[in-house]
Amino acid sequence: MKKVVHKAESRGYANHGWLESHHSFSFAGYYNPERMQFGTLRVLNDDRVAPAGGFGTHPHHDMEIISIPLKGALEHRDSLGNTAVIREGDVQVMSAGTGVRHSEYNHYQDREVAFLQIWIMPDEAGVAPRYGQVSIDPKNMENQWLAAIGPRGKHDGLWIHQKAWLHLGRFEKGEKTSYSLKEPGNGLYIFVLEGSLRAAGELLDRRDALGVWETDAVDFEMSEASEVLLLEIPMER
Repeated sequence: MKKVVHKAESRGYANHGWLESHHSFSFAGYYNPERMQFGTLRVLNDDRVAPAGGFGTHPHHDMEIISIPLKGALEHRDSLGNTAVIREGDVQVMSAGTGVRHSEYNHYQDREVAFLQIWIMPDEAGVAPRYGQVSIDPKNMENQWLAAIGPRGKHDGLWIHQKAWLHLGRFEKGEKTSYSLKEPGNGLYIFVLEGSLRAAGELLDRRDALGVWETDAVDFEMSEASEVLLLEIPMER
Protein backbone atom coordinates (compact mmCIF):
# COMPACT_ATOMS: atom_id res chain seq x y z
CA MET A 1 0.00 0.00 0.00
CA LYS A 2 1.17 3.49 -0.86
CA LYS A 3 -0.12 6.54 1.03
CA VAL A 4 -0.11 10.32 0.97
CA VAL A 5 -1.45 12.42 3.86
CA HIS A 6 -2.92 15.88 3.23
CA LYS A 7 -3.49 17.66 6.55
CA ALA A 8 -6.23 20.28 6.64
CA GLU A 9 -3.83 23.16 7.33
CA SER A 10 -1.67 22.23 4.32
CA ARG A 11 -4.42 23.07 1.81
CA GLY A 12 -4.35 26.16 -0.35
CA TYR A 13 -6.50 29.06 0.85
CA ALA A 14 -8.17 32.00 -0.88
CA ASN A 15 -10.39 34.73 0.56
CA HIS A 16 -12.24 36.84 -2.01
CA GLY A 17 -14.59 38.47 0.48
CA TRP A 18 -17.72 36.81 -0.87
CA LEU A 19 -15.88 33.46 -1.11
CA GLU A 20 -13.57 31.57 1.24
CA SER A 21 -12.07 28.47 -0.34
CA HIS A 22 -9.66 25.75 0.76
CA HIS A 23 -8.04 23.85 -2.10
CA SER A 24 -6.87 20.25 -1.67
CA PHE A 25 -5.15 20.50 -5.07
CA SER A 26 -3.62 23.29 -7.13
CA PHE A 27 -6.40 25.62 -8.25
CA ALA A 28 -6.65 29.23 -9.46
CA GLY A 29 -4.02 31.24 -7.54
CA TYR A 30 -2.85 28.27 -5.47
CA TYR A 31 -0.10 26.24 -7.12
CA ASN A 32 1.77 23.36 -5.53
CA PRO A 33 3.57 21.02 -7.98
CA GLU A 34 3.21 18.19 -5.45
CA ARG A 35 -0.55 18.73 -5.17
CA MET A 36 -1.78 18.73 -8.75
CA GLN A 37 -4.23 15.82 -8.49
CA PHE A 38 -4.80 12.36 -7.06
CA GLY A 39 -5.19 10.04 -10.01
CA THR A 40 -8.12 11.42 -12.01
CA LEU A 41 -9.32 13.52 -9.04
CA ARG A 42 -8.32 17.03 -10.11
CA VAL A 43 -10.18 19.38 -7.72
CA LEU A 44 -11.59 19.17 -4.20
CA ASN A 45 -12.55 22.66 -3.06
CA ASP A 46 -14.10 23.33 0.35
CA ASP A 47 -16.06 26.55 -0.29
CA ARG A 48 -18.04 29.00 1.82
CA VAL A 49 -20.05 31.63 -0.07
CA ALA A 50 -21.44 34.76 1.61
CA PRO A 51 -25.15 35.62 1.49
CA ALA A 52 -26.23 36.52 -2.06
CA GLY A 53 -22.71 35.80 -3.36
CA GLY A 54 -21.76 33.32 -6.00
CA PHE A 55 -20.01 32.31 -9.18
CA GLY A 56 -21.25 34.13 -12.28
CA THR A 57 -21.86 32.31 -15.54
CA HIS A 58 -18.67 30.61 -16.73
CA PRO A 59 -17.74 27.72 -19.05
CA HIS A 60 -16.43 24.18 -18.52
CA HIS A 61 -15.66 21.29 -20.83
CA ASP A 62 -14.50 17.66 -20.51
CA MET A 63 -14.84 17.46 -16.74
CA GLU A 64 -17.17 15.63 -14.34
CA ILE A 65 -18.20 18.28 -11.79
CA ILE A 66 -19.78 17.29 -8.47
CA SER A 67 -21.28 19.68 -5.90
CA ILE A 68 -22.21 18.64 -2.35
CA PRO A 69 -23.83 21.27 -0.09
CA LEU A 70 -22.78 20.92 3.56
CA LYS A 71 -24.82 23.83 4.91
CA GLY A 72 -27.36 26.18 3.35
CA ALA A 73 -28.52 26.05 -0.27
CA LEU A 74 -26.91 26.60 -3.66
CA GLU A 75 -28.81 27.87 -6.71
CA HIS A 76 -27.71 26.39 -10.06
CA ARG A 77 -28.44 27.57 -13.60
CA ASP A 78 -26.86 26.24 -16.78
CA SER A 79 -26.92 26.53 -20.55
CA LEU A 80 -28.73 23.18 -20.80
CA GLY A 81 -31.81 24.89 -19.34
CA ASN A 82 -31.51 23.44 -15.85
CA THR A 83 -32.48 25.57 -12.84
CA ALA A 84 -32.24 23.95 -9.43
CA VAL A 85 -31.62 24.61 -5.75
CA ILE A 86 -29.51 22.00 -3.98
CA ARG A 87 -29.37 21.75 -0.20
CA GLU A 88 -27.60 19.80 2.52
CA GLY A 89 -28.31 16.14 1.78
CA ASP A 90 -28.27 16.65 -2.00
CA VAL A 91 -25.55 15.64 -4.46
CA GLN A 92 -25.29 17.22 -7.91
CA VAL A 93 -23.40 16.05 -11.01
CA MET A 94 -22.72 17.96 -14.20
CA SER A 95 -20.87 16.32 -17.09
CA ALA A 96 -19.39 19.29 -18.96
CA GLY A 97 -18.44 17.26 -22.04
CA THR A 98 -18.38 19.29 -25.24
CA GLY A 99 -19.10 22.44 -23.25
CA VAL A 100 -21.55 23.93 -20.79
CA ARG A 101 -21.94 27.30 -19.11
CA HIS A 102 -23.32 27.57 -15.59
CA SER A 103 -23.63 29.78 -12.51
CA GLU A 104 -23.79 28.88 -8.82
CA TYR A 105 -25.14 31.34 -6.24
CA ASN A 106 -26.00 31.29 -2.58
CA HIS A 107 -29.77 30.85 -2.58
CA TYR A 108 -30.16 32.92 0.59
CA GLN A 109 -29.72 36.62 1.33
CA ASP A 110 -29.10 36.18 5.07
CA ARG A 111 -26.87 33.12 5.56
CA GLU A 112 -23.81 31.56 3.98
CA VAL A 113 -23.68 28.35 1.99
CA ALA A 114 -20.89 25.80 2.47
CA PHE A 115 -20.28 23.16 -0.15
CA LEU A 116 -17.70 20.89 -1.72
CA GLN A 117 -16.87 21.17 -5.41
CA ILE A 118 -15.15 18.14 -6.90
CA TRP A 119 -13.75 17.74 -10.40
CA ILE A 120 -12.98 14.31 -11.84
CA MET A 121 -11.35 13.93 -15.25
CA PRO A 122 -13.58 11.80 -17.52
CA ASP A 123 -12.55 8.63 -19.32
CA GLU A 124 -13.97 9.98 -22.59
CA ALA A 125 -13.74 13.45 -24.11
CA GLY A 126 -16.43 15.20 -26.12
CA VAL A 127 -19.48 13.58 -24.53
CA ALA A 128 -22.88 15.26 -24.53
CA PRO A 129 -23.26 17.57 -21.51
CA ARG A 130 -25.72 16.40 -18.89
CA TYR A 131 -27.04 17.26 -15.42
CA GLY A 132 -28.34 15.22 -12.51
CA GLN A 133 -28.99 15.46 -8.79
CA VAL A 134 -30.22 13.24 -5.99
CA SER A 135 -31.33 13.63 -2.37
CA ILE A 136 -29.78 11.29 0.17
CA ASP A 137 -31.63 9.83 3.15
CA PRO A 138 -29.20 10.29 6.09
CA LYS A 139 -30.43 7.01 7.59
CA ASN A 140 -28.71 5.20 4.71
CA MET A 141 -25.36 6.68 5.81
CA GLU A 142 -25.51 5.54 9.44
CA ASN A 143 -22.49 3.32 10.20
CA GLN A 144 -22.19 2.32 6.56
CA TRP A 145 -20.93 3.58 3.21
CA LEU A 146 -23.59 4.98 0.91
CA ALA A 147 -22.69 4.96 -2.80
CA ALA A 148 -23.97 8.32 -4.07
CA ILE A 149 -22.21 8.27 -7.47
CA GLY A 150 -20.76 5.53 -9.64
CA PRO A 151 -19.66 4.79 -13.22
CA ARG A 152 -22.09 4.74 -16.11
CA GLY A 153 -23.67 1.31 -16.39
CA LYS A 154 -22.37 0.17 -12.99
CA HIS A 155 -24.46 2.31 -10.65
CA ASP A 156 -28.22 2.70 -10.29
CA GLY A 157 -28.12 6.34 -9.13
CA LEU A 158 -26.08 9.31 -10.29
CA TRP A 159 -23.34 8.32 -12.71
CA ILE A 160 -20.28 9.88 -14.29
CA HIS A 161 -18.02 9.19 -17.25
CA GLN A 162 -15.28 7.53 -15.20
CA LYS A 163 -14.68 4.29 -13.30
CA ALA A 164 -15.02 6.19 -10.03
CA TRP A 165 -17.31 6.00 -7.00
CA LEU A 166 -18.27 8.56 -4.38
CA HIS A 167 -19.36 7.27 -0.98
CA LEU A 168 -20.55 9.07 2.15
CA GLY A 169 -20.83 7.69 5.67
CA ARG A 170 -21.66 8.80 9.21
CA PHE A 171 -20.21 6.66 11.96
CA GLU A 172 -20.47 6.48 15.74
CA LYS A 173 -17.44 6.77 17.99
CA GLY A 174 -15.61 3.43 18.21
CA GLU A 175 -17.20 2.05 15.05
CA LYS A 176 -14.91 -0.12 12.91
CA THR A 177 -15.46 -0.62 9.21
CA SER A 178 -13.63 -1.20 5.95
CA TYR A 179 -13.87 -0.30 2.30
CA SER A 180 -13.01 -2.69 -0.52
CA LEU A 181 -12.00 -1.09 -3.80
CA LYS A 182 -14.17 -2.02 -6.75
CA GLU A 183 -11.78 -1.58 -9.69
CA PRO A 184 -8.20 -2.91 -10.05
CA GLY A 185 -5.74 -0.04 -10.28
CA ASN A 186 -7.99 2.41 -8.46
CA GLY A 187 -6.94 4.41 -5.43
CA LEU A 188 -9.00 5.83 -2.56
CA TYR A 189 -9.06 9.45 -1.42
CA ILE A 190 -10.46 9.77 2.11
CA PHE A 191 -11.69 13.21 3.24
CA VAL A 192 -12.86 13.68 6.83
CA LEU A 193 -15.79 16.07 6.86
CA GLU A 194 -16.29 15.97 10.62
CA GLY A 195 -14.76 14.07 13.53
CA SER A 196 -11.58 12.04 13.88
CA LEU A 197 -10.63 8.55 12.76
CA ARG A 198 -7.81 6.19 11.95
CA ALA A 199 -7.57 4.90 8.38
CA ALA A 200 -4.84 2.64 7.01
CA GLY A 201 -2.94 3.31 10.25
CA GLU A 202 -3.07 7.13 9.88
CA LEU A 203 -4.84 9.43 12.36
CA LEU A 204 -7.03 11.92 10.52
CA ASP A 205 -8.91 14.85 12.00
CA ARG A 206 -11.55 17.22 10.60
CA ARG A 207 -10.81 18.16 6.96
CA ASP A 208 -7.68 15.98 6.84
CA ALA A 209 -7.32 13.68 3.85
CA LEU A 210 -5.50 10.47 2.99
CA GLY A 211 -4.84 9.02 -0.43
CA VAL A 212 -4.06 5.29 -0.68
CA TRP A 213 -3.32 3.10 -3.68
CA GLU A 214 -1.85 -0.29 -4.57
CA THR A 215 -4.22 -1.92 -2.11
CA ASP A 216 -7.49 -3.85 -2.25
CA ALA A 217 -9.07 -2.54 0.95
CA VAL A 218 -8.74 0.06 3.70
CA ASP A 219 -9.68 -0.37 7.38
CA PHE A 220 -11.22 2.40 9.49
CA GLU A 221 -11.74 2.99 13.21
CA MET A 222 -13.62 6.06 14.43
CA SER A 223 -11.93 7.97 17.28
CA GLU A 224 -14.96 10.27 17.43
CA ALA A 225 -18.34 10.39 15.78
CA SER A 226 -17.33 11.09 12.19
CA GLU A 227 -18.66 11.99 8.76
CA VAL A 228 -16.49 10.85 5.86
CA LEU A 229 -16.29 11.28 2.09
CA LEU A 230 -14.65 8.54 0.02
CA LEU A 231 -13.59 8.95 -3.60
CA GLU A 232 -12.48 5.78 -5.37
CA ILE A 233 -10.53 7.05 -8.36
CA PRO A 234 -8.56 5.54 -11.27
CA MET A 235 -4.90 6.36 -10.71
CA GLU A 236 -4.27 6.62 -14.46
CA ARG A 237 -6.45 8.47 -16.92
